[in-house]
Amino acid sequence: MTLLGMIRHGRTAWNGEGRLTGRADISLTDQGRAALVGLRPPKELDGAHWHVSPLQRTQQTARIIGGRDIEFRTEERLIEMDFGAYEGSTLEELRNDPAKNMAANEDRGLDFLPPDGESPRMVQIRLRPFIAELGRGGGRHVAVAHKSVIRAIFAEAYDWDMMGRPPVKLRWDQAHLFSVDCQGSLSPVRMNVPMQVVVETYS
Repeated sequence: MTLLGMIRHGRTAWNGEGRLTGRADISLTDQGRAALVGLRPPKELDGAHWHVSPLQRTQQTARIIGGRDIEFRTEERLIEMDFGAYEGSTLEELRNDPAKNMAANEDRGLDFLPPDGESPRMVQIRLRPFIAELGRGGGRHVAVAHKSVIRAIFAEAYDWDMMGRPPVKLRWDQAHLFSVDCQGSLSPVRMNVPMQVVVETYS
């Protein structure tokens, strides 16, 4: 069995403003970096292989929470969902603009599709080969990624269509653990697992 731990990147300025960031390559804020110092993935993921989205906010997060000797593979398939024409807007702005027809789009669940963007179902499809590779290889893996990517994996593991309330309310400052079988099928193990707190020592 493969154990996969999904961890979201730290806070950016657009996160603080509630903006859909998508593919915009935005750095962590100073406060976002500081909040990650001294954190490590849960004990269950000790010795794991690391896979990180190519965007700088995830790369920065991995370098902080991975420790001084971290080695990771940049994985293009972990990049954030493409929010197309919605990128940079808040949900409030989109919902208050009748021309966006946001309510009807949100009611589509997995098929929510921003103009010129990507749906959660499309994210699941691009992630499946990556997940299948992990399932065939076994072992423990950490993926540092994005909210929409983690939600897509969560929805697949729980067979949730993204309509109505999620089976579990996810905390974005914690890790989420999934198992992957040799066929690439995802199952939930444990959501909302606190990060380890460590004290750095320097010799």
